[in-house]
Amino acid sequence: MKTITIILISVLVSFHSLAQIAPQKYFIEFMDRFNSPYSITRAQEFLSIRSIERRQKQGIAIVQNDLPVNDTYVNELRKYNIGILTRSKWFNGVTIYCLNPAIIDSINMLPFVKHVIKNEFISKAYTYESNYKFRLEEASLQYFNHITIPAILSDNVNSMFNYGPSYNQIHMLKGDSLHKMGYRGEGKVIAILDAGFYNVDTLRTFDSLIANNQILGTKDFVSPGNNVYKAYHHGMEVLSCIGGNIPGEIIGTAPKAKFWLLRSEDVNSENIIEEYNWVSAAEFADSVGADIINSSLGYTTFEDTLRNHTCFDMNGNTTPVTKGANMAFSKGMIVVNSAGNSGGNIWKCVSSPADGFNVLAIAAVDSNGLRASFSSTGEATHRIKPNVAALGKDAVVSSINGTILYASGTSFSSPIISGLVACLWQAAPDWNNNSIVRAIELSGNQIAHPDSLLGYGIPDFIKALKTVSLPESENLKPVYIYPNPFSDDFSVKFYSPFKQEIDLFMYDQVGRNVCKITKQATEAGSNDLHISNLSNLKTGNYILKIIGKDFITNVKLIKINN
Repeated sequence: MKTITIILISVLVSFHSLAQIAPQKYFIEFMDRFNSPYSITRAQEFLSIRSIERRQKQGIAIVQNDLPVNDTYVNELRKYNIGILTRSKWFNGVTIYCLNPAIIDSINMLPFVKHVIKNEFISKAYTYESNYKFRLEEASLQYFNHITIPAILSDNVNSMFNYGPSYNQIHMLKGDSLHKMGYRGEGKVIAILDAGFYNVDTLRTFDSLIANNQILGTKDFVSPGNNVYKAYHHGMEVLSCIGGNIPGEIIGTAPKAKFWLLRSEDVNSENIIEEYNWVSAAEFADSVGADIINSSLGYTTFEDTLRNHTCFDMNGNTTPVTKGANMAFSKGMIVVNSAGNSGGNIWKCVSSPADGFNVLAIAAVDSNGLRASFSSTGEATHRIKPNVAALGKDAVVSSINGTILYASGTSFSSPIISGLVACLWQAAPDWNNNSIVRAIELSGNQIAHPDSLLGYGIPDFIKALKTVSLPESENLKPVYIYPNPFSDDFSVKFYSPFKQEIDLFMYDQVGRNVCKITKQATEAGSNDLHISNLSNLKTGNYILKIIGKDFITNVKLIKINN
């Protein structure tokens, strides 16, 4: 897994001094979407039918940030003879390439431009291979060991499929049982955001994906228009954990799913633009109707140490890429992200976007279910990070020539989970993304005592399936507020899988904390908390934040007069 650091440059820095280094890449944020030719009432002009249906099924409205950036603004920028690299509707802007700082000064003065954020380009002296080796050595990993393909494993004799050495990484999660039931990812679309998919179009590992048209398309957000099959190999290895299919050697966790292969990562550089690439790729995944995003990427430190993220920034919604991942979830997708390979070095904590409130962050274990020493750690107080774990030490993946190898890293525990998320969602197509994620967490072998190493632990996807098979399952009911709107008091009803203490905070529209209730004891099961004496609050909209050991939830409240 490639770890990258990225942080926005403060807008308080003198813009002139900011713009003196060339070559340059910048993010141009627009003021508004004024006079946009697009409308949320004509969503089919910018979202696929599948994307619209995903929203409709989950009750998600199409809103202003679904609208593409204004072409009028983009065309005005083109007059300055710059290169438009990518667009971001969620951030309402574009990334550009420009050699002339004077042009950037002029662009900054345009009335529709809100901010210009510099993305400093730093080229590497080492090659792709040496770069990747460096990253893995930093994480104290041994990357590839050749596998001698055995006969069908002894505990695999009765399996419907000949998994070969990949059996353990699937069986550990009871994924083979899902496969036997007919759930192999059919009908689900997974977008893989990575650094390249070298030789996927020619390797025997993926011949069934090619033959059955399961690769829906590719797109390069690093070098638009380039062939992702000629770029770096990391995404190919990730894909093999999900969609690989060589009986007796490797079978992925969702070999019948369909895929979009999106290159957002440039292994030849470490700069902030890659976070914006990630967001643009996630937006594209949303627009074409992907259900799941797998991201075996992480962003932590940067060559320019003044721009380093810190573990304090891994708070759920600070870095650009984490904001983008949370936004992707709000559109009805599930974002599965590797936790990081820094557990054995000075960084230690999960990287972004794995820290996201709505991201399923995956830790790594070995074949015995014990935490891999390199797996990044997180929190176990107000929120659980990482969320769950899967095999990441000596996982079975494809090599660049089609042989099957062992590889280590949370880069591989993440796609192993992603494929089974697709299988579970196939089995429960009417459940929303939040319910699927919650079912997976509740099936973990550490659900009663989640920690900062493996979160809820190793999930059991058959237990998760039993959970989502219960139409009135208490486990997955959302938080209910009643009455809402309220005048003097309201009640909060929610489910807790174990006894714990929760904190409640109420914020007004400008983010001021107007009410704080701490250390409310809950019981295992359904809970109903009553909040009273709120008649003095002004009428209007509020946000109630509920923080427990295993969750954090924001709920909109409306205060009315008596």
